Order: sequence, then C-alpha cells, then structure tokens
Amino acid sequence: MQYSEHYLPFHAHITALTVAPHARRLGLARTLSQSLERSGDEYDVWFVDLYVRKSNMIAQALYRGMGYSVYRRVVDYYSDDPTDSSKHGEDAFDMRKPLKRDKDLKHIRENGEDFAVDPSDVW
Repeated sequence: MQYSEHYLPFHAHITALTVAPHARRLGLARTLSQSLERSGDEYDVWFVDLYVRKSNMIAQALYRGMGYSVYRRVVDYYSDDPTDSSKHGEDAFDMRKPLKRDKDLKHIRENGEDFAVDPSDVW
C-alpha cells in the first residue's frame, strides 16, 4: 500500500485540553488524557499525540510525567498574530505516548526537540 508523504498511522490526537483556572491541580487534565489513552488501546491505535508550546513547561511536565516524549519540534507552529506575516510564531513540540500496539516503539524517537520540521510538513 502506498501512502501520502503526510501519512500518519492510526492514532489518537488531543486537539485541545483546557482546564479553568479555578479547577486546576485537581487532576482533570490527567484524567481526560488517560481516558483517551484507554480508548486508544481499545481501538488499537499506535499512539496518542498532542502539540504544546515550547514555552509551556507546566504542560510539558504533566505530559512527560504521563509517559509522553517529544517526537519533533514544529517551527513557528503557533502564530499569535496571523495578520502580520513578518512575525515568527512560537515553536510547538509534538509530544507522543506509545500505546500497547506500538510494542517496538517505532513511533517515538530520542531527542525529538532537535528534530525540526516546518508546519507544512504536519498533517
């Protein structure tokens, strides 16, 4: 079978997860993420991934503590002012957690922070 250059294996993706300030530190983000991971295992997906700002150390620490690691750095992924093309955005880390199907860990990599890609390479 031939795949697109942007092909990603069957996986689960956290598009957005925001917890209201008054409800933080109650474990809600962890609970929601773990629920998706369990569902991913039920549907035999390879991994769960999400994007987090390079500067968001709190989210990175949460996800690293849950077994996620940086797969790649997406350069200028976050554009806070899309009307000004002269400004550069902030990089994102594509963080992944392998699930049961990925026994050989082929969908994660060491030193993903050093593996930079352009946003156009991310689908």
